[in-house]
Amino acid sequence: MFKGDFPVKILIVDDEKLLVKGIKFNLEQDGYEIETAYDGEEALRLARDKGIGLIILDLMLPKIDGITVCQKVREFSNVPIIMLTAKTEDIDKILGLEYGADDYMTKPFNILELKARIKAILRRSSASSAPGRGTISAGEVELDYNLRRIRIGDRSIELTSKEFDLCELFVSNPGKVYSRENLLDIIWGYDYPGDIRTVDVHVRRLREKIEPNAATPKFILTKWGVGYYFKEN
Repeated sequence: MFKGDFPVKILIVDDEKLLVKGIKFNLEQDGYEIETAYDGEEALRLARDKGIGLIILDLMLPKIDGITVCQKVREFSNVPIIMLTAKTEDIDKILGLEYGADDYMTKPFNILELKARIKAILRRSSASSAPGRGTISAGEVELDYNLRRIRIGDRSIELTSKEFDLCELFVSNPGKVYSRENLLDIIWGYDYPGDIRTVDVHVRRLREKIEPNAATPKFILTKWGVGYYFKEN
């Protein structure tokens, strides 16, 4: 897949070299440019490359674990991150999302599913940042498509890929209530095998960034028993 005139560069981070080799081979067949890392330190070094368009990141890594890598990447980049985990406990999946991952997959996984998720994330990211889209506003909130960030008053707020996608949907449709199932379908863009807690985690993270007080939100509200909606203020 290409972004503009250049192939998207994907960073694969895992200490299982055979797995990395297999993912690399399959993604290169689709036209992606691939960088690889086998520990957390190397991953952070490569992640600072401004050309990286997406990171596939294992949870369990030598030197620096995947959760910490994810946190540190979020200090300087909003690049989409798909977390890989061999664990089946829900807490590991939720932790990945809490610390800035956009999606997760549990090993073993189907390479076709991984490709589908990559395409869905990049497609939405590319569409939102397409030249000419500029900005949209609703009340105090202004979204900048080109920078993929929002402004509220004098605050400029950086968002991850999925946070921006959620915020864009809400701001573009003020007052419309979306169930968690609706949001999974619209934002994740495929038959998502996870559960609705994925939505709750991303909404909570978004609220923590944009709300004056996340405990009593004024922008993204909950319609009890139904879902979430955006209120213009």
